[in-house]
Amino acid sequence: MKIKTPGFLKVVCASLVLTSLGIQSCKTNNKEDKKDIVEAVDPADKIIQSITIPVFPDKTFNITDFGAVADGTTLSTDAFEKAIAACHEEGGGKVIVPSGKFLTGPIHLKSNVNLHTEAGAVILFSKNTEDYLPVVHTSYEGVELMNYSPLIYAYEQKNIAVTGKGTFDGQADKTNWWPWCGSTRYGYTEGGPHQRNEQNLPRLRKMNEEGTPVAERIFGEGHHLRPTFFEPFECENVLVQGVTFTNAPFWVMHPIKSNNVTVDGVTVSSHGPNNDGCDPEYARNVHIKNCVFDTGDDCIAIKSGRNNDGRRVNIPSENIVVEGCEMKDGHGGVVMGSEISAGVRNVYVRNCIMDSPNLDRAIRIKTNTLRGGFVENVFVNNVEVGQVKEATLKINTHYAIYEAQEGEYIPVIKNIHLKDVTVKNSGKFGVLIRGRKEAKIQNVTLENVTIDKAETIMSVEDSEPVKFVNTTINGEKPGEK
Repeated sequence: MKIKTPGFLKVVCASLVLTSLGIQSCKTNNKEDKKDIVEAVDPADKIIQSITIPVFPDKTFNITDFGAVADGTTLSTDAFEKAIAACHEEGGGKVIVPSGKFLTGPIHLKSNVNLHTEAGAVILFSKNTEDYLPVVHTSYEGVELMNYSPLIYAYEQKNIAVTGKGTFDGQADKTNWWPWCGSTRYGYTEGGPHQRNEQNLPRLRKMNEEGTPVAERIFGEGHHLRPTFFEPFECENVLVQGVTFTNAPFWVMHPIKSNNVTVDGVTVSSHGPNNDGCDPEYARNVHIKNCVFDTGDDCIAIKSGRNNDGRRVNIPSENIVVEGCEMKDGHGGVVMGSEISAGVRNVYVRNCIMDSPNLDRAIRIKTNTLRGGFVENVFVNNVEVGQVKEATLKINTHYAIYEAQEGEYIPVIKNIHLKDVTVKNSGKFGVLIRGRKEAKIQNVTLENVTIDKAETIMSVEDSEPVKFVNTTINGEKPGEK
């Protein structure tokens, strides 16, 4: 497939999006015509250019020199810790994981450290939950807490990376971590522990509602909330490049409260419960490119906290570019929500392929009146969709799962634009929108979009009229007879 160079994102500097990025219009003082010339600027490229990618000193620290054993059975947690500490203390460099199978507990990164995996390296994570203690400051479904350590974790660090050609295998399966979701599909048996037991999610939800200090939201041992796989928490200048993640307990990549994040050429092949591929949360200046997502949940889900926690933190996720990626199985290709209470803005999706009979939607926005929040300035350009189950574009402000989700926080969704998108099989709907009478969905446009094989062309409630320009669904021009 040939990918076209995007032209749609080149907009004038005086636009809403460029104003939010702080880009000013340019003028000329040419005396001959004295005309103001506004420079055409691609705001997605401006975001990419602003992101700092970490660079590391030319020093190497091989984990085998610190006691790691490549037999897949000897626990090498201490060796990883010692190698990372030595690298950090000497000003930074690469911690090398050579070819072979290495068993470890959680890996905690430090500033100026690049955890680099060579071809043939497989990092197997322990199935013993006690290895992920003591608890650390982390997050579960948009709510901060003290819980089991993520498998790869960094807290308040700068210039960190996970790179190379190796594979990180979380070893989660129907006997380990996954049954805690409570679904028999993933190994749960009746009467067993699961996340919806009173001491787990209900307890955390109540702490969220009551504003319990995070330091007092202690879970971990005796509780059943699964850890994320890779989580840089309040970090700056983060790079994930080339590696493969598989068999995750929960969300795979979760950059939270982090700035300048680059995810490049990563493969996520993980079909467990809640196995989202990449979930930027309260994250700014994020570039996700050239990745393959084959997941048990959303391929990419942009988030910003759940309910009161999101409003307390109040950091929107913004300035996020997704390009050159392939989305296979998943609940959605690029999704915003549902934990979205602090809002999302300035999202650019371009030059991607989305195609699988097990991919539910291409672009999805989901929230409700407990979450509230906002989504604005979403630009989808030059995307090829082979097959999805439900819809090419779905916007839902009545999202609910397990329990009622109605409250007093009316979500605001506006400026959602698709251009140069082709869809061979859109499933049940071409466009599916459910807004709110109190705050209708605003300014949705489809331009140069072709959608085929939709059972229903569109279903739109409580939205301003969708604007269609040179667009066909099932060969018809929406709005025309």
